[in-house]
Amino acid sequence: MGKRKKLMADRLKEAKKVTAIAKLNDVPTSPRKMRLVADTVRGVEVNHALDLLHFSKKQPSVRLEKLLRSAIANWEAKNQDKSKELDNGNVYVKTIMVDEGRTLKRIRPCPQGRAGRIRKRSNHVTVILDVKKPVEEK
Repeated sequence: MGKRKKLMADRLKEAKKVTAIAKLNDVPTSPRKMRLVADTVRGVEVNHALDLLHFSKKQPSVRLEKLLRSAIANWEAKNQDKSKELDNGNVYVKTIMVDEGRTLKRIRPCPQGRAGRIRKRSNHVTVILDVKKPVEEK
C-alpha cells in the first residue's frame, strides 16, 4: 500500500506543476451574482474567456477578468517552455469555483420601531487552468 500511495502522490505533484491556480478572497459581491458570470467562462479557452469577461455588462466580470489574468500569469510562470500552448488556444479554464465568504450583518430601521437586517454577502473565487490533451487518432 505504501508504494501505491507514493505513486499517487507523485502523480499529483506532476499535475500541480502543470496546472495554474489563482484565488480571490472576500469579494464584496453576492455568490449568486458571481456564479452567473463564472458559469459563462467555465471550460472555455482562456483568450475567449477574457473577451467574454471584458465585454460583459455584469459588475463581477471586472474582478473575474483580473483574476483570470493572474491565473494566466501563474500558468506562464510554471510553463515557460510551453508558451506556444497559450497562443494556440490549448489553455482553458478547467475549474472555476465560487464559494460563500463572510456575511456582514447591518441593521436598517423598519416601521414601528423594529430593525430589519441587511446581509452584505461576499465570496471566494478559485480559478484553475490546464492544457487540453491532444486527441489520439486510431
